[in-house]
Amino acid sequence: MGPAHEARDDGGGGGEMIAELSRSLETLLAAERARFTAEHPRSAAMAKATAAHWRGGAPMHWMNDWASPSPIFAAQGVGAQITDVDGKLYDDFCLGDTPSMFGHGDPSVAAAVADQIKRGAGFMLPTPSAAIVGKLLAERFGLPLWQAATTASDANRAAIRWARAVTGRPAVLVFDGCYHGMVDDAFVVLKDGQPVMKPGLLGQVHDLTATTWVAPFNDLAALEDALASDQVAAVLAEPVMTNCGMILPEPGFLEALRRLTRDAGTLLIIDETHTISTGPGGYTRAHGLEPDVFVLGKAIAGGVPAAVWGVTTELSARMDEAQARIGPGQSGIGTTLSGNALAMAAMRAMLTEVMTDAAYTRMLAGAERLVTGLRGVIAARKLPWSVVHVGARVELVFADPPPRNAAQMRKVLDHEAVEALHLWLINRGVLIAPFHNMMLVSPVTDDAAIDRLVAAVDGFAAQVGEME
Repeated sequence: MGPAHEARDDGGGGGEMIAELSRSLETLLAAERARFTAEHPRSAAMAKATAAHWRGGAPMHWMNDWASPSPIFAAQGVGAQITDVDGKLYDDFCLGDTPSMFGHGDPSVAAAVADQIKRGAGFMLPTPSAAIVGKLLAERFGLPLWQAATTASDANRAAIRWARAVTGRPAVLVFDGCYHGMVDDAFVVLKDGQPVMKPGLLGQVHDLTATTWVAPFNDLAALEDALASDQVAAVLAEPVMTNCGMILPEPGFLEALRRLTRDAGTLLIIDETHTISTGPGGYTRAHGLEPDVFVLGKAIAGGVPAAVWGVTTELSARMDEAQARIGPGQSGIGTTLSGNALAMAAMRAMLTEVMTDAAYTRMLAGAERLVTGLRGVIAARKLPWSVVHVGARVELVFADPPPRNAAQMRKVLDHEAVEALHLWLINRGVLIAPFHNMMLVSPVTDDAAIDRLVAAVDGFAAQVGEME
């Protein structure tokens, strides 16, 4: 598992060792799958019934992306725990892959949503909460002017469209390995150093590489080369990459990104949908970033579908000028449900009562406990692993040192080992994000849950160690 085994594959028996470990992992997976199936008869029955009417067996195909042989059907979530239909209790470190980052069933959000739904979910008109939410967003994140969307995908699409309208340039630059929701422009990666459309992309009839440029994260020379052209309208970036494993920015990289984009007349869009785990004002406020556009989805409404994006006063004026040049008609930006009354009520509760400084203090302390515990396991068992984190978001990486870009991460991402770890954790009452080894700590995650997660990882490491 990880680069330690790759390093041994030198013709001197390393290949056989990798093959033996792979067979051992498959044996472990078979045993863990059998255990899951035996312990989840109701989920298995529901999965069979659901498959009769939901394509792929679930309302959304990602619900099938867990390591379990069939989906876990959730009965309820309370705080940082989920109970499934078989009565199994889980410590939840996935938290809906961020929408429930502050815990399930928060009383403040529940009360706000219940009150608003009785008075109407949406009117295509602003509500009194809108005025309050706008002020709170400006105060918290530093950008003065905002718009609402239904998802971060929608917000990113709007930001890209406006960037092209304002600059008159066709291209957008993203980083290899990024993910910004269902934004077509972001589905470009590097293969052997060349931009290609992301493998598996469905139904795309246009060559996205014509207007999407891609650079490796943390590669200033590549970034500078890309921005030397006058064709790039915007750079769309997470300040910490979180979808291909977690990749931290190297010192000075983000500062250089801001300087280079300004010099090139290129707008900088910072997508904080995941990095809001950093602190109350996101990574942007914590590290003094100065984006032209700030995007935030998922957690902002406590799980109610909603997103927001903010712009500087200067960019807002340029948007007005672009709108005047283009003239009246349909902009193609926005959906009917964007900014609805229900979402505004939920955002108001989140910004005033849930996403507090005290909540972040608890989250960050819990994340430090988790990081310390995982690093203790790694040190005690002399594993070629590492731990990286941004605020309350923690990643266990099967490599040491952690990769600095997506190309390096792809080489060490052992999908079989990831699947084995995830199913091992599920069978021991722990959920982490299903796509790699990402873990979120909420303000209502208690120390005992963190310790159970660490102990479960240690148990997995011990089992794998016996196989080698």
